[in-house]
Amino acid sequence: MPDFAPEEYAQRVARAQDGMARAGIDALLVTTEAELRYFTGFRTAFWQSPTRPWFLVLPARGQPIAIIPTIGVALMAATGLTDIRPFDSPAPDAPHIPILRQALAGVGTIGMPMGAESALRMPLAEFEALRASLRADWVDATPLIRGLRMIKSPAEQQALRDICTIGSRAFARAPELFHIGQPLEAAFRAFRIALLQDGAEEVPYLVGAADQGGYGDVISPPSGRPLAEGDILMLDTGASKLGYFCDFDRNWAIAHASPRAMDAHARLFAATEAALAALRPGMTAAALHAVMAQSLGHASAVGRLGHGLGMQLTEWPSLAPHDDTILRPGMVLTLEPSLEIAAGKMMVHEENVLLTEDGVELLSARTPPDLPVIG
Repeated sequence: MPDFAPEEYAQRVARAQDGMARAGIDALLVTTEAELRYFTGFRTAFWQSPTRPWFLVLPARGQPIAIIPTIGVALMAATGLTDIRPFDSPAPDAPHIPILRQALAGVGTIGMPMGAESALRMPLAEFEALRASLRADWVDATPLIRGLRMIKSPAEQQALRDICTIGSRAFARAPELFHIGQPLEAAFRAFRIALLQDGAEEVPYLVGAADQGGYGDVISPPSGRPLAEGDILMLDTGASKLGYFCDFDRNWAIAHASPRAMDAHARLFAATEAALAALRPGMTAAALHAVMAQSLGHASAVGRLGHGLGMQLTEWPSLAPHDDTILRPGMVLTLEPSLEIAAGKMMVHEENVLLTEDGVELLSARTPPDLPVIG
């Protein structure tokens, strides 16, 4: 069964078709997990297998057409979608191509996501053969998809509230989960278990670091190095429920905090406070980035200071100098200021927020202004 009521998906399809009419798009073709799930509610871990391609055609009017491997028919039918055209897969000779040709025959303009943060989940040679066999204009539908997905419906907002609450509860358990001498990989494991115990369905993303007075990078897998006095431990989680993500981190000092680490935490807290105070509908993503950069006293070395959040861990927009996206009510964003505090040492902080008509709703439980100490 899909995660939301049938009306949710019907409204998404209707909004897409309205946008297609304005953009002159006669049919929309999508191939990725997020887009298929967005329009149908089709959610499965089977996307982890790259063997089989999956397709959804959204016509100018009427219900979407699912062109999918036979193994997915039962689950797709459970979403309420009735136009399901299966093919055997894996199989030689790409049996899905003739079905796609038939579904798109006579269509004048076909839209596909082609821009930044999009992907084509089918063999390129097959796509080129499909495109060559159809007398159609192909156009970039990224602006349409981006505009739809950036604004979260009330149902999506509640799903994001729920997973952020779960993440906050797990982070609040830090004093019982982490201790001096604990291998970093064991700290990761303990926190992942806590997230699942507190209600997360999956923890697809968990990164972090621990080192003396700060850390060198924030994306490496954990090592067996024991937590030591003077370490700064940071964990950043992308736990999910109903297929929607939280994405925020927390920092802790182990046993004691150096003045430099305490100052860095205070500056990151202040930059986030400045963003929370300034964030309003109508400002741009670049302007929000500027607020945090000005508070920190420098631009970001990692390219941005936050991003959109939803069905994917990172979504549009980017809180970066180049992104002039107008921020609108219903957007869910991360605020993610970062600091280089010494050569090879950094600290980063992140919160999740919902932009409303009146301002900001904080979805993650706010970190304290002073760097927490464990042990």
